[in-house]
Amino acid sequence: MIFSINFALFCLHEMDAIRAKEWKLFVILKDMDDDRAFKTFTILHLPLYAILLFSFISHQMIAFIIIDVFFIIHSILHFFFEKHPNNNFTNMYSRLIIYPMGILGVLHLTLSIFSQ
Repeated sequence: MIFSINFALFCLHEMDAIRAKEWKLFVILKDMDDDRAFKTFTILHLPLYAILLFSFISHQMIAFIIIDVFFIIHSILHFFFEKHPNNNFTNMYSRLIIYPMGILGVLHLTLSIFSQ
């Protein structure tokens, strides 16, 4: 259940990322015009989501561990990019999505390791 909640938070964050124009934080995408950057940013999520969904279906513990670590690192990166001029995730709504992903990632990872 913890992992499912965390994945749902990730999906909410990715929707919020469109609003926040998260592509402006990425080296290659930041210099593109918004329409092209938006299309590139969103289409890159196709393989990301396909890999994530496949890993869920396969129920491999290693996949859950890797995704938990990703959620943790993702939250940490957002923390370090707080002051970036193109960061539009500085509102409470965005933060209440991003930072719990890291916390729940730690919790799920810990429970997964100790339940084996």
